[in-house]
Amino acid sequence: MSLIPISRALISVYSKEGLESLAKLLHHYGVEIYSTGGTQAYLENLGIPVITVESLTGYPSILDGRVKTLHPKVFGGILARREEGHLAELNEMDIPPFDLVVVDLYPFEETVASGAGEAEIIEKIDIGGISLIRAAAKNFNDVVVIPSKLSYKPLVEALEKNAGSTTLAERLSFARAAFGVTSQYDAAIYAYFQGDETFSESLRLTENNRVDLRYGENPHQKAVFYGDFDDMFEKLAGKELSFNNLTDIDAAVGLISEFEKDGPTMVILKHTNPCGVATRSTIKEAWLAALAADPVSAFGGIFISNVSIDMATAVEIDHLFYEVLIAPNFAEDALNFLSKKKNRILLKLKKPKIQNISVKSLLNGVIVQENDVVTEEREICKVATKLEPTENQWRDMMFAAKCCKHLKSNVIVLAKDNQLLSMGCGQTSRIDALEQAVVKANKYGFDLNGAVMASDAFFPFPDCVEVAERAGIKAVIQPGGSVKDQESIDFCDAHNMAMVITGIRHFRH
Repeated sequence: MSLIPISRALISVYSKEGLESLAKLLHHYGVEIYSTGGTQAYLENLGIPVITVESLTGYPSILDGRVKTLHPKVFGGILARREEGHLAELNEMDIPPFDLVVVDLYPFEETVASGAGEAEIIEKIDIGGISLIRAAAKNFNDVVVIPSKLSYKPLVEALEKNAGSTTLAERLSFARAAFGVTSQYDAAIYAYFQGDETFSESLRLTENNRVDLRYGENPHQKAVFYGDFDDMFEKLAGKELSFNNLTDIDAAVGLISEFEKDGPTMVILKHTNPCGVATRSTIKEAWLAALAADPVSAFGGIFISNVSIDMATAVEIDHLFYEVLIAPNFAEDALNFLSKKKNRILLKLKKPKIQNISVKSLLNGVIVQENDVVTEEREICKVATKLEPTENQWRDMMFAAKCCKHLKSNVIVLAKDNQLLSMGCGQTSRIDALEQAVVKANKYGFDLNGAVMASDAFFPFPDCVEVAERAGIKAVIQPGGSVKDQESIDFCDAHNMAMVITGIRHFRH
């Protein structure tokens, strides 16, 4: 097991939260503790004897505390391998070897988030602490590194289990976490100097917010979630969340955010694609209308509402098996009723946060982009046809455009009366997507006469508006931009159809 007892420790931390139990345990095992500044004073107030780093280095803390531990007598004791040559060199230079380094860095990200001025932010760039972490992590064969207050408890557990020693596997695990902390810390600093803290937020790959999932998209794939799930949601009931649950929940929150200012709206998603969306005067009516669009696909789906779930709606939803139900609130009787089915996950959405940046591994690197946060507004749309849309058509086109934006390309959405009637998505041609949508609408008994059509990208040929017209579609919203736009416009003019061009494409891969 490569057990190594801890005899000597260097402790230099910003946050003292949780440190007391660790420090007292180290003292119990007779560990010699070196420290500096505020940490030293904190430990001494606990009655724990401390040797000052100053007495080791022969130098006081200088430059307003900017330099305290940066010295060969500190880093030599951390980086020395426990082999004859290195130990002899330490002995010759009177350098004590350190078996444990405990650090908690200056709160750089928190200081940026607080709106502090530049001078204060710069002073929160930790130099000595980050160097101590990297040195100890590099020498994990012989040294234990604790890179943040979140690792105090795991170390206490390891020491209690091993009577003051650690195993190589434990040291390696702490080192892995340490490099996660340093990489995130450096990414946050880089993002600040780039003027983009959102990129840093999307790379929070540290043990601070790591959750190991049961598995990934499929059982043979491992998966981990990095993020503060509890900051956005309160889990009220149900089993543990899976990779697929989280992916669908992300898609659900993105779409329901489009309806934040609308009336009661229910969204049903399957594999991140909305297959039912409706806005009505009550959430029960919205649920029934959303379900009508595709009751088959809704089975085992993710449901999300923009208003509280009442008892009447809960009874209707309970007829169908689902994975996750999300709402800003639940009536007490509705929550008690829905909680009876133990595996179904109920989430209270506390504060939706839509990331501005998305990061995806690709080829031999990663690809980063701004997220598509643009939503069509009537004011930016241009009526391309002679016929002006009616007020009802405008309403339905804005509704359809919101749905269209959150489906996988190629996409066609058919909608009427604030209800998704059907959609075609993930098709290799736009005409296939449209034909899929028409067939699906007919399958579930919807009358497409007077409905509207939305497309995520332009029509390369007039065939889509031709098929739409035969199906009864009377208004079309699309980005435009094709060299053959005029052919589609001319067809609409000849057949009493309205067309609106947005100028905004919504490809989604």
